[in-house]
Amino acid sequence: MKLHEYQSKRIFAQYGIPVQEGEVAATPQEVRTIAEQIGGPVVVKAQVLVGGRGKAGGIKLAQTPQQAEEIATRILSMQIKGLPVRKVLVARAADIQQEIYLGIVVDRAAARPVMMASSEGGVEIEEVARTHPEAIKKVHIDPFVGLRAYQTLWLAKGIGLPPSLHRDFGRIAQGLYRSFVECDASLAEINPLVITSEGTLLALDAKIVLDDNGLFRHPDLAAMRDIDEETPSERAAREAGLSFVQLDGDIGCMVNGAGLAMATMDIIQHFGGMPANFLDIGGGARAERVATALRLILADPRVKAVLFNIFGGITRCDEVARGIISVLDEVRPNLPIVARLVGTNEAEGRQILESSGYRIITATTLAEAAQKAVAVARNA
Repeated sequence: MKLHEYQSKRIFAQYGIPVQEGEVAATPQEVRTIAEQIGGPVVVKAQVLVGGRGKAGGIKLAQTPQQAEEIATRILSMQIKGLPVRKVLVARAADIQQEIYLGIVVDRAAARPVMMASSEGGVEIEEVARTHPEAIKKVHIDPFVGLRAYQTLWLAKGIGLPPSLHRDFGRIAQGLYRSFVECDASLAEINPLVITSEGTLLALDAKIVLDDNGLFRHPDLAAMRDIDEETPSERAAREAGLSFVQLDGDIGCMVNGAGLAMATMDIIQHFGGMPANFLDIGGGARAERVATALRLILADPRVKAVLFNIFGGITRCDEVARGIISVLDEVRPNLPIVARLVGTNEAEGRQILESSGYRIITATTLAEAAQKAVAVARNA
């Protein structure tokens, strides 16, 4: 789950990270009021959960409150990469002397967080890694020990910060690490962290990506979710407790277990097909949940065939089969369905499907099921 810039900045401020004075607004009139309160030049920034806001015209400098209102009128009528701009952040303009990057992510290979800093801020860190990898300095953080002062000092020296800023940089790095851990984030980033003309450090932008698996511990953060980030199907799946991601293919997939779902998508592509979604119904899924999952798949007009790959451990194959039939009775789709049910009550599940009267093709192995799904999708 991604947070907007203004939301991330509010969290960072709670951890002692210096951010610009500013407020979020939903109307041009609110923007003018905020600009009048701030006084002086302000920057008006579109709040959408995509990159490239500046290139799209979603970040503009305003010298007066009237100009800020005019700019906000244009920005609030925009769509950036398909997402409508519903809010803007109005912040005091900063006199920038240098832009740097500071961020933290989980290094899965090292099984611990890694903090990265670079003297080349203001651009995507992936681009810096591609063109100037030597400009990125990294330290791995032992989760049992935490971020140490010598590590932040090494980063500060590595990116060429003047000694007068080493202590402030250390405090900001410590605040970033604490926010990352305590919010159950998978990414926390300041890009750019700027040196102002007054010789101080200031977080000019902020980004936090939360680990969905930790949201049950943070209802206050979960309430910040922007529904525009999700498709209607993804939102319905989340509300139903399903793991669903819509893709661009034409073979709908319903699988129990994230690892099995990934393997199913891979083998579909191996045999020349394209999955239309990732969908994990989880263990112990009842017929009602299966029915909800199938409705989500069938709601995509691009789907030409559906592949069920169910391993019946906790999940009973006959329960899954009943869920499939119940939604087919309701929706009555005119497309082929391939089903592989293996495990607990698999014979009963296959019997339910085969006697249903619907166009259901059964398979015993995953490879066989994927080949059949690709073939019927091509002929649909």
